Amino acid sequence: MTHHAFDTTSAPTRHVWLAWLIFAVIWFGTIGHNVLIHPDEGRYASISLGMLQSGDWLSPRLNGLLYFEKPALPYWLGALSFQWFGVNEFAARLWPALAGFLSIALVGFTAGRLWGREAGHLSAMIMGGSSWVMLNSHFLNLDTGLTAFLTLSLCAFLLSQQEDAGQTTRRGWMWLCWAGMAGATLCKGLIGIAIPGAVLVLYSLLSRQFTLWRRLHLITGLIILLLLTAPWLVLVSMKNPDFAHFFFIHEHVQRFLTTEHRRTGPVWYFVPYLLVGFMPWITLLPAVLAQGLRREGRCLVQPERLLLIWALFVFVFFSVSGSKLPSYILPMFPALALLAGRALADQRPAMLFKHMIVPVCLWIALLVASFLVRRWVSADTPLAVLQSLAHHVQLAAVVFLVGAACAWRFLALERLTAAVIMLSLASLAALSLVEVGYNAYAQLKSSKEIVQTLQPTADTEVFSVRTYDQTLPFYLRRDVVLVDYVDEFELGEHIEPSHWIPTLDGFVARWQAAPRALAFLSEDTYQQLKAQGLPMRIAYQDPRRLVVAKP
Repeated sequence: MTHHAFDTTSAPTRHVWLAWLIFAVIWFGTIGHNVLIHPDEGRYASISLGMLQSGDWLSPRLNGLLYFEKPALPYWLGALSFQWFGVNEFAARLWPALAGFLSIALVGFTAGRLWGREAGHLSAMIMGGSSWVMLNSHFLNLDTGLTAFLTLSLCAFLLSQQEDAGQTTRRGWMWLCWAGMAGATLCKGLIGIAIPGAVLVLYSLLSRQFTLWRRLHLITGLIILLLLTAPWLVLVSMKNPDFAHFFFIHEHVQRFLTTEHRRTGPVWYFVPYLLVGFMPWITLLPAVLAQGLRREGRCLVQPERLLLIWALFVFVFFSVSGSKLPSYILPMFPALALLAGRALADQRPAMLFKHMIVPVCLWIALLVASFLVRRWVSADTPLAVLQSLAHHVQLAAVVFLVGAACAWRFLALERLTAAVIMLSLASLAALSLVEVGYNAYAQLKSSKEIVQTLQPTADTEVFSVRTYDQTLPFYLRRDVVLVDYVDEFELGEHIEPSHWIPTLDGFVARWQAAPRALAFLSEDTYQQLKAQGLPMRIAYQDPRRLVVAKP
C-alpha cells in the first residue's frame, strides 16, 4: 500500500507536525481581527483591564463597581495578557484561544495514551474542527477556560486509572486531576467540582464500581483543591462581607433553580447548539453513543463508558437548569471528541464517506443563502453589513468544499487520518473566514468606532443613561457613569451608591454642572430630555446607538 503525507501510522512525523503548525497558525491568526462586542466580550475585557489599572487583583470590578458573579482567575489571566501584549483585542481573546487549543492538545494526548497514536490524532482533529469549540475559543467568554480545566481533570483521571499505571504514576495524574478541578472552580465556581464529582458518582452507581474511590487520593487531593481555591475565596470574603452570600447562593443555587437571571429556554434548548456545534462530525454521534456503551475487558474504569456519562450529564444538567446560555454545554465536547476518535480509529476509511454528506450539504446551503442577504436587511442591520458577511461566507464555503474534496480523495486512498485532518483544517479555515466577515456586523455591537470618532478628552465626563454598552469602558480605557441603570450592577450599586446616579433628575443636575460631557442613551430617553430643554447636541448616531454632547 502506498504511503501518503498524512498517513500518521506510517508517514514521517514531520508531516503531522506540519499539519499542527498550519492548524495553530489559523487558530491564533484571527483572534485579534474583530472588535470586542457587547455584552460578554466587553464585560470580561473591562474587568481585566480594571484590575490592571487599579492594581486591585482581589475584588473584581465591572465599570468600577464590585462584581462577584464569577471567580477571579479569568480576570487575572486577562490582566496579565494586557500587561504583556498591550490593551487590544488579541490580548483580550488570548486566554480563551489558548484554553481551547490546550483542550484540543489534551484530548489528543489522552486518546493517544489510551488507544494509540492514530486515535490521538483523530480525537484532537475532531475536537479542533468542531464549530462550537472553535467559535467559543475565538470569543471572549468564561466557558472555554472552564472547559480547559475540566478537560485536564477528565483526561488526568482517565490516565490515572489505566490498569498498568504504577502507584506513583496514578498519584501524579490524580493530583493533576484535583488541580484541574481547582482551576475550573476558580474559572466559574462550584460547577468545576460538581461536574467531575457527579459523573464519578453516576459511573460508580451504573457500573457498580465503588473500589475506584480508593484510588482517588482523596485526602491529598482535597488538600490540593483547598490550597489552590481557598486563599482567594477567603481573602475576598474577608474584604467584602457581601461576597459569600451573593457568590454561593445567588450565583449558584438561585441561578440553577430559578429563572431570576432571565436566561430561560425549553428543555431542548441545547439540541440545535449540539447539532451545529459538532459539525462537521454530527453524524458520528450514533457511533459515539455505541462506543460509549461498549465494554472492554475487566478494567475497573471503562474510559468509553465514563466519557459517555460525562457528555450526557453535562447536556442534561444544563438542559434542566433555570439559566441557559449556548456556551454552557461546551464541556461535553472533549468527551465527544475522545469517543468519536476512538470509534473512527476502528473503522475502514470508506465509512467516513457518508458522514461527509451532511456538512457538505450545509455549506452548500450557506453558500446559496449568502446570495439572498437582502431578505434580512432591516432598519438596524444595513445591507452593507450583511454583504460583507455574505462575501466571506461564500469564500468560506468554497474553502470547505475544496477541503472536503481533498478529504474525499484521501479516503479513496484509504488514508483515514489524513482525511480527518484535512476536513478539520477545512472546517477551521472556513469558520475563521466567516468570523472575519462578521466584523462588519460586530461594529454595530461595539463602541470602538464611537470612541475613535468622538475621541473624548480625559476631563470629559461620560454617562450611560438607562442603557449600557459593555465594550464602552474598555475602549474608553476608563469607567463611565451609570444613570438609572441596574441589571447586573445591583450588588455593586447597593454597596457603593456614590458610584452611580439612580435618577434622571440627578443626571440632569450633573450634566449641567459638567464643563464637558457625553451621554450614551436611547432615542426615547433623548426625546424625554429634549422635551425638558436639556442642552445637548447629537454627536454620534447609527442604526442602533445615539450619543449626545454638551454644547
